[in-house]
Amino acid sequence: MEKLDLTDAEWREKLTPQQYHVLREHGTERAFTGEYEANKAAGIYHCAGCGLPLFDSGHKYDSGSGWPSFTAPMEQDVVDVVADNSLGMRRVEVRCARCEGHLGHVFPDGPGPNGLRYCMNSASLDFEPKDD
Repeated sequence: MEKLDLTDAEWREKLTPQQYHVLREHGTERAFTGEYEANKAAGIYHCAGCGLPLFDSGHKYDSGSGWPSFTAPMEQDVVDVVADNSLGMRRVEVRCARCEGHLGHVFPDGPGPNGLRYCMNSASLDFEPKDD
């Protein structure tokens, strides 16, 4: 997959301030405030930075965490995982494989066969509803 590499100025022009904070500064939106946390519509969640399709709504579930949560990405190669030891915690960060934007974290407390919870920031995602 070809990487998308923009300058800081280009990212600031392309993204809203909230998207920039989350995707480029590894920020986190407050729980239960994101646009897609309670979204139950069918569709595809894309990276807000580069448009790469990341998650299918069929893998989305209500984790009670306050952030959109998924059991798995659409394909394993669309996300990268990186150790995150910031804020005195040991977590696994999830980044977009194309633009390296911070999406959220993955935790080993999810449902389903893999037991994973991909806990994403709404600001890092764009939702494309499925056509009926």
